[in-house]
Amino acid sequence: MRILLVGAGLSCAVIGRRLAEAGHDCRIIDSRPHIAGNCHTERDGETGVQMHVYGPHIFHTDDAEVWDYVNGFAEFLPYQNRVKSTTQGAVYSLPINLLTINQFFGKTMRPDEARDFIAAQADLTIEDPQNFEEQALRLVGRDLYEAFFKGYTEKQWGCSPTELPASILKRLPVRFNYDDNYFFHRFQGMPKDGYTQMIAAILDHPRITVELETPYAPDMADAADHVFWSGPLDGYFGYELGRLGYRTLDFERFTHDGDYQGCAVMNYGDREVPYTRITEHKHFSPWETHQGSVCYREYSRAAQPEDTPYYPIRLVEEKALLEDYIAAAEAVEGVTFVGRLGTYRYLDMDVTIREALDTAATVLRCIDEGRPVPAFVVSPR
Repeated sequence: MRILLVGAGLSCAVIGRRLAEAGHDCRIIDSRPHIAGNCHTERDGETGVQMHVYGPHIFHTDDAEVWDYVNGFAEFLPYQNRVKSTTQGAVYSLPINLLTINQFFGKTMRPDEARDFIAAQADLTIEDPQNFEEQALRLVGRDLYEAFFKGYTEKQWGCSPTELPASILKRLPVRFNYDDNYFFHRFQGMPKDGYTQMIAAILDHPRITVELETPYAPDMADAADHVFWSGPLDGYFGYELGRLGYRTLDFERFTHDGDYQGCAVMNYGDREVPYTRITEHKHFSPWETHQGSVCYREYSRAAQPEDTPYYPIRLVEEKALLEDYIAAAEAVEGVTFVGRLGTYRYLDMDVTIREALDTAATVLRCIDEGRPVPAFVVSPR
């Protein structure tokens, strides 16, 4: 079959590779001048630092098959994300752990003492948290909430935490030991030569052709037996029903001679600091040595039509519009919507790869059995 895949990021690269290995001809197009989508990495010409151009991407997973898959295309070196936060005039470690609690409250508690102390801080009158703020108050109490979550969340999402679902905060752990590894997955690391080199290796197959700076045009589908769309779901339909909401990021790049902040990620919890965090990119490759340093200040805001979409908002209004676009997509033949943008969901890299592998397997079964390929292998709902 002749397959057209729109987008040269993780989703289409993995799907295209599997289909190419099965004997199908895959044409991958991307409107950008590079492959790898938002996990694109490149060397900074001034300092030699490996840059995460669209913000940091840290690989972590419990999925052994996905871990083996990425290690088949790149050498991964150990990396653990150890985030710090500057708030109320001091620096703390995240996620909230025993060191954070003891330092913040000026105590020397043991784990069981800290657990009881935080339980006393928590607002247990909130029996069924209905929003982010209520979930935080029930989980850690007002002091920790206002120091680490309230201002940061207002900046990140551009709205009051009372407007956000409680489920967002359920992903953030509180630890009653001194473990400051941000993630708890058993496989964690970074590709030694960057994500772009990894995806280039995935795309290196004689049945795959890649065309960059090539926007999708509807007549391209006429030459294909099936299309995979990893662009914005609403964008496929020309936004005819309205635009789904996204947050985007602005990056303020600056350089420093030496070590600017001593860590890869420094959050800023105070509302009056306009940026959410500063990332120092040489620390994402701790096996390298660089005198110069490149940092990004990150500012979050509502995405405009010309912006790169990062985080789907998925509040009430967007979910209603999403249902309309799902119905429109399911009425289209010969197109499968994939990935973060195509299914309007926030996805970590390992989940993106997992879903791409599963999508490719489903598609190959459909081809073998003569069944139509579904619009969504993974539901956006």
